[in-house]
Amino acid sequence: METEPTKRSRVAFIFPIYDEEDNIDLLHRTVDEVTAPLAARYDFSFLYVDDGSRDASLDRLTELGARDPRVTVVELSRNFGHQMAVTAGLDLVDADAVIIMDSDLQDPPRVALELLEKWEEGYDVVYAQRRSRQDPPFKRLTASAFYWFLRKMAAVDIPKNTGDFRLIDRKVVDELRKYRERDRFLRGLVSYVGFKQTAVLFDRDKRNAGVTGYPLTKMLRFAADGILGFSTTPLRMITRMGYLISLLSFLGVLYVVGVKLFAPETAVPGWAFITIAMFFLGGIQIIMLGVLGSYIGRTYSQVQNRPLYTVASVRTGVPAEDRRSAAR
Repeated sequence: METEPTKRSRVAFIFPIYDEEDNIDLLHRTVDEVTAPLAARYDFSFLYVDDGSRDASLDRLTELGARDPRVTVVELSRNFGHQMAVTAGLDLVDADAVIIMDSDLQDPPRVALELLEKWEEGYDVVYAQRRSRQDPPFKRLTASAFYWFLRKMAAVDIPKNTGDFRLIDRKVVDELRKYRERDRFLRGLVSYVGFKQTAVLFDRDKRNAGVTGYPLTKMLRFAADGILGFSTTPLRMITRMGYLISLLSFLGVLYVVGVKLFAPETAVPGWAFITIAMFFLGGIQIIMLGVLGSYIGRTYSQVQNRPLYTVASVRTGVPAEDRRSAAR
């Protein structure tokens, strides 16, 4: 009696691509070498999302798809941003598990094997947590400050020192597809949906080539998306700041009355105190309006209900048998 062959799990890699022409070939070759020993247990596929690259990245991906039938290239109509590129990949992928990985090789492909091991143990989300990182001191300092601030303010527990490098089970991907907010912070959404999650520690490598797609301005905006998208603490802080200023003003009134009653000879006429107080209160009010404006702006963008991204084309690798037929 013949036994049925064991069904292999389908695992898809999602790579957001933006101006990574010098990294694509090495990235794919490295991932292919790492996953090759597991080919008997898994059917691997690779989904590259070109996020409006200005260099020759799309040409490199097209060539890659012609060589490897497991490759699918998704071309977005313009640059929508890293989080939208990953979202497009999650919307289009069809697999039992998905591994999200940046394309600059700072996320070591070998760590994917550890993610798969934890998935086999029954975890639905396995996130790669940085044990060390070879980034400039300023980047490490700002990253540490961001995660500390986020953990203090966010309504959900978002693990520190984690990026989007993680494995996500199919049922978690299905849940994430239901969340369509425009100002996306995917690692926060993954924490928000729950399920059984665990970490794999790793040492982050240096960037292989090119420049980061997250300069300081984008990092600040990304941090704002993480804080404003998962916390109403800034709104509560406005109220608390109002109480504090009111208390300080009341104490100031008591001080002025006390001086007038008990030590009038020490009172010095002038406008310095009034001027400083006015500027102080004016600055606080502008900050409060800015916080309110951030939430209102996010609401405005959301109610427009525009598509999160636009796909220009989807190119699937040529199957091996078709390539052999064409060669004849």
